[in-house]
This record gives sequence, C-alpha cells and structure tokens, in this order.
Amino acid sequence: MPDAARLVAAICLAILAFVVSGQIVPLMPESTDFGYFLYVNIILGALVGWFVMGSRAGRGVTPAINNGLTGVMVFVLWGLFIQAVNEMIRLAMRNRFDGPLEAIVATFEIGAKFGLILLVPVVIATLIVGAVLAGLATEVAWRKWR
Repeated sequence: MPDAARLVAAICLAILAFVVSGQIVPLMPESTDFGYFLYVNIILGALVGWFVMGSRAGRGVTPAINNGLTGVMVFVLWGLFIQAVNEMIRLAMRNRFDGPLEAIVATFEIGAKFGLILLVPVVIATLIVGAVLAGLATEVAWRKWR
C-alpha cells in the first residue's frame, strides 16, 4: 500500500544513490565507460527505499536509524551485485571466460573489487550520514502523514 513513508524513503535513497554515484565516478579509472551507472543506482535506491525502508517505518527513533542503515546496506549490496553482473556480461561478450562457471565466479571477484573502491572515508561517511537522515526522514513521514 503506497504511503508517505515509502515515498520519502524512496526519494531519500534515490538522492543518496545520486550523491554516492557522483563520488564513485572520480575513483574509477579514466577509461571507464559508466553507461547507465547513475540511472541504475538511482532506480535501485528508490526501489530499496520503497520496499525495504518504507515497509519498516513507524517503530521509533532508534529503529528508524537502524532502518536507514539496513536500507543503505541492502542498496550497496544490490548495487555491487548488479554492477558486477553488468561488468561480467560485458566481459563475457568479449569472450574473456572459458565457461559459465568461470563467469559466475568472476561476478563475485568483480563485486569484491568494486566493493574495495567504496572503502574511501568520504563515501563511507556519506553512506552513514545519508542512512541516518533517510531513516529519520522516513520515520517523520510515517508519523506525520499516517
């Protein structure tokens, strides 16, 4: 059922996805073709906000902060997985793998490599602060517009 908490959570995580994606772009090699990177992350952030965070609103301030942290963690994990699968498919189209099992294993290796790029203090701080603010905003929306 659509409600204000789901909408606010979706908007907050979409904005956070936009900001963090902008922080990640300079950390990658210059030759990187990002394609739909920004759009995929924004849509993923909105979906995670709607389905994960929005459905868990209305439990208090501390659970709201935990809700924000959980939502951001789910967003980061799904984002890493989707971007790793995208990169694996790109490499598979260039015949870089000997078989499907090697491609599946490479997906996790690529995801781990992308995860290491996120381990920059600015990105981590943005994710944590954004998670707390998104969780609190979702809670406020749930209380105000029930």
